[in-house]
Amino acid sequence: MTDLRAQRPVRRVLGSIVFMLGGFPLSLAAFVMLVTFFAVGVGTAIIWVGFVVLMIFTQLIYGFAAAERKWIKLTLGLEIPTPQRHREGTVVQRWRQQLTDSQTWRNFGYQMITFPLSCVEFALAVAGTILLPIGIWVLPFLASLHAQLAMTLLGTNTTAQLTERAQKLQASRARGVDAAEAERRRIERDLHDGAQQRLVAVTMGLGRAQAKFERDPAGARALIDEAKADAMLAVAELRDLARGIYPAVLGDRGLDAALSSLAAKCPVPVSVHVTAEPRPPAAVESTAYFIVGESLTNVAKYANAAQVTVKVWREDRPSGDLVVVEVTDDGDGGAAFRPGGGLVGLADRAATIDGVMTVVSPIGGPTVIRADLPCTW
Repeated sequence: MTDLRAQRPVRRVLGSIVFMLGGFPLSLAAFVMLVTFFAVGVGTAIIWVGFVVLMIFTQLIYGFAAAERKWIKLTLGLEIPTPQRHREGTVVQRWRQQLTDSQTWRNFGYQMITFPLSCVEFALAVAGTILLPIGIWVLPFLASLHAQLAMTLLGTNTTAQLTERAQKLQASRARGVDAAEAERRRIERDLHDGAQQRLVAVTMGLGRAQAKFERDPAGARALIDEAKADAMLAVAELRDLARGIYPAVLGDRGLDAALSSLAAKCPVPVSVHVTAEPRPPAAVESTAYFIVGESLTNVAKYANAAQVTVKVWREDRPSGDLVVVEVTDDGDGGAAFRPGGGLVGLADRAATIDGVMTVVSPIGGPTVIRADLPCTW
């Protein structure tokens, strides 16, 4: 928030006068309507009409708070950030969330407090247009105090915001632990069922060949050839497993080359567009890589698509830099987060770095899978 003292004296004084003169009718309307709707709603709460009135009451609270923020920005040049509102469920459920949201009552408290304050400010603003000392010194000071009050009550609740972020971090870390454990089990299973069995077969084949080496050289040679073939398969499986953990091309050449390699292996035509410079952290790159890889696998198996587009770009936001991954296909649609499904696993992987994944896939397509991956967390 910019201090009023940083503004030019004339702008500061005129802005304060306009703020106080115009703010009085806004404050009066807010006070009268909110008190009326609250009293009527509570008084008729024993029937369903009362709940409808209280629903309107809560919407008015947020409406007047938004109007107040805009008025302060217009007259005083101070911008108060609008607190984020997360509402889910039915109309009644969203209303109940509003009632338990501290921001609702902070907004309401502001309107109740500022009404008598606005009465005083209105009188002083009328006087300030006549008495020069009041207009020059008192009004800007009073407007600054009012703006500070608005910032405190109408702005972002820092404590609630930090609490919410801590809860999100805790949930994302828990999902990350689960995802890492699932990945460990997958690697262990692949090693046990694949390369380990191959290497056991190699060992047994070489043992049999050693036993036959003197009395049956031709049979021993055949066993050695089989062992060699098994060893080559084991090496290939280990290479694929290592690529699944962290592909070498990603570490060596970055996302563009790695995603182009994935696209070349996909049976559906894929176009790749990557503009993610400067190069993001390794954790972001690997998460983006596996999201694209799993998405392309799902498209090849289920989507019945003719074309896939992969886009990766970097966005600068006030909260920090993001790498955005977007995979779009023209298939049948219907993709969704299902318990135990691959998309849930990808969302869990994104959550480990505080990323957010969304899926838009109406029946008939197209399907858009998007992940916003922060570069700092």
